[in-house]
Amino acid sequence: MRFRTSLLCFCLLLAVFLVLPISASSQISPDPQIMAEVNQIKAVDNHTHVPKAVGPGEKDDDFDALPCDPLEPTEAPLMARPENPKFLEAWQKLYGYKYSDIDPAHVRELVAMKQQVQKEQEDNYPVWVIDKLGIEYMLANRVAMGRGLNPPRFIWVPFDDALMVPLNNHAMADTPDRKFFYQREEMLLKRYLSESNVSTMPVILDNYVAQVITPTLERQKKAGAVAIKFEAAYLRSLDFAEPQEQEARQVFARYVKGGVPSKAEYMKVQDYLFRAIAREAGRVGLAVHLHTGAGCGGYFDLLGSNPALLGSVLDDASLRKTTFVLVHGGAGPYMNLTSFLLGKPNVYADFSEADALLSTRTLSTAIRNWLEWYPEKVLFGTDLAPGTAEIGWEESGYANAATGREAVALALTGMVNDGEITRERALELARMVMRENAMKLYRLGN
Repeated sequence: MRFRTSLLCFCLLLAVFLVLPISASSQISPDPQIMAEVNQIKAVDNHTHVPKAVGPGEKDDDFDALPCDPLEPTEAPLMARPENPKFLEAWQKLYGYKYSDIDPAHVRELVAMKQQVQKEQEDNYPVWVIDKLGIEYMLANRVAMGRGLNPPRFIWVPFDDALMVPLNNHAMADTPDRKFFYQREEMLLKRYLSESNVSTMPVILDNYVAQVITPTLERQKKAGAVAIKFEAAYLRSLDFAEPQEQEARQVFARYVKGGVPSKAEYMKVQDYLFRAIAREAGRVGLAVHLHTGAGCGGYFDLLGSNPALLGSVLDDASLRKTTFVLVHGGAGPYMNLTSFLLGKPNVYADFSEADALLSTRTLSTAIRNWLEWYPEKVLFGTDLAPGTAEIGWEESGYANAATGREAVALALTGMVNDGEITRERALELARMVMRENAMKLYRLGN
């Protein structure tokens, strides 16, 4: 009987695998009308590292608390490499590039054209770019805002991982990448202490929360932030355990004046502080953004970036007034898991970064899965960021937005063709994903 059952299961699986490629290949392009409608939507970009306008010789060091550029180089995935045709298309659409190749001489001409536009536009250049991308509002994930990044078009999302690192971080910096990242967080914490008028680290954990964490979040809210961002997956696992409050207080008191806590000890402090920060964010009306899924660097802990590890946080009754956004939606291996997590009443997800790493068809499958579960929780995003002179935030923004829009249209086309939704409903869902879900979440335009 066991053999017969196994054989039957094998035959069923074989039939499924034989059918899947046929059905998948039957839908290779989005419905033209749906695609046209999606392209007309003035989007809200939920996640970017947009740079400020800079002058000659000026540097923008605030576009990311944990920049990847200084890390040991790793190979970019295929879709993010310069030969992606969407980058060439970006040059043509944004700057009038008149060639259909990437000949070095032609590319030098392109760079000169970009520089000329930047000079002409000056501080208006960021707005000029997002107008070209069809984006009305852009959430700017930055340490601080800067020239050209003015509200209401650009909306601040500051980084707050630094608030979780008040002790000696030696034991936590257990890879070369994390050593660099913890150094960056220590620098940012000093900045937050200074802005909170705290010259000496409080020796009691509850006082640290009251004198540093709460004022920092209130200050960020007052400055126009709609959310705060955690890049915690670069620093540790997302498995924030149920806090052992008394032990956290004891560890903090033991090491705040010196000494090196073990990793296990420090994790208890961070587990407590993460919830304290998230709770305060909910109190002042800030959403909490969390990096999930694939990340940069050759030492990145992919298992530790699984959004399912956040289960104890997302199920914490004391945090139900805090809205969590799974940035990148577990991009790559965890996007299917995100579908279920969207059922939590205070959880959203965007597909930023996924539209940089995945092909349109692969991404459309993930988006369709989300839409078939909780379409009210799905957000558009590009994760655009500074790059090279040839392929900078402008080109990555264009390419990622184009991939994201096409993937949304392709997902909706498949749902219409399979009789799951009407064409009218498809267009409604398109507006929700590209714009209306974010407008409601962040109370934009009010």
